Amino acid sequence: MNVRRLIPTAALAGAVALGATALTACSGAGATGGEDGKLGVTASFYPLQFLAEQIGKEHVKVDALTKPGVEPHDLEITPKQTAQLGEADVVLYLKSLQPAVDKAVAQSGVKNIVDAATLTSPEAHDAGPGHGEEGHAHQEGDEHTGEHAGEQTGEHAGEHEGHDHGGNGTDPHVWLDPVKYAEIAKGVGAALEKADPGHAADYRKNTDELVGKLAALDTEFKDGLKNTASRTFITTHSAFGHLAGRYGLDQEGIAGVDPESEPSPARMKDLQAVAKKDNVTTVFFETLASDKTAQTLATDTGLKTDVLDPLEGITEKSQGTDYFEVMRSNLKNLQKALGAK
Repeated sequence: MNVRRLIPTAALAGAVALGATALTACSGAGATGGEDGKLGVTASFYPLQFLAEQIGKEHVKVDALTKPGVEPHDLEITPKQTAQLGEADVVLYLKSLQPAVDKAVAQSGVKNIVDAATLTSPEAHDAGPGHGEEGHAHQEGDEHTGEHAGEQTGEHAGEHEGHDHGGNGTDPHVWLDPVKYAEIAKGVGAALEKADPGHAADYRKNTDELVGKLAALDTEFKDGLKNTASRTFITTHSAFGHLAGRYGLDQEGIAGVDPESEPSPARMKDLQAVAKKDNVTTVFFETLASDKTAQTLATDTGLKTDVLDPLEGITEKSQGTDYFEVMRSNLKNLQKALGAK
């Protein structure tokens, strides 16, 4: 398993005491980057870029370090990007998701640095219905250092390869849970208010509107996945632990959190048994990674294939043009695969 993709639960819990501000230092009074007077915001990848654009609107100029079609986990920062990062008024990133970004942010000297991992924390119900004790045990184990968490993951990789009841100690994809994404949105809104107090009222209004839309999306998922023939889905990329935990589903990842790694023959055999036992109809793959493994498993088991998008970036292949459209496509695909009634 590629440990670059791991993020310990402790990092997600993070400095919750920082609260909505999540700033590494107090900002100056009304920073405005660039000659156009707009607040210069640099976001590490799409989910944070989307929040900045939705909350900042006409008051911000948003640049993203991860360009469309690039796997965020594998991003390398150029010297030019590092220099541009240092000129930003606000930097939004998710610590431990992109090591190159972590290093560049640490060297940037920017006053307003928002680590999205500090804006939301693990919750007991993340383990999903019927698996509370197991999920809780995983979370306690992950409260050690990131290094130790990585060691534990390696030790037990063979035992629990790809299986996830929603214990999300190693899953950084918090934005796929609309409730947690709303928490991050509130923190980003507060950061923009502090960096640009002259437009604080607009940032607050836009944040409230976005949080309302995310609450509506959460309701759509709850209602849409309430009554299904199966609660288990198989995916190449174990990116959906937070989503599964929120809506009481069981995620079975073919290759853990690294979509490019090859699963063992034993894992493929285990998944065939799971598919038969839990009435699984579909193997999901994603738009930014190869579907070869999904196709292999589907062929061996007679299953269908479909897209479940971890929303790490938007491309012309995405089933939607923004976060909400793609999430609703994910819901539709899950409903179809799980036999929603």
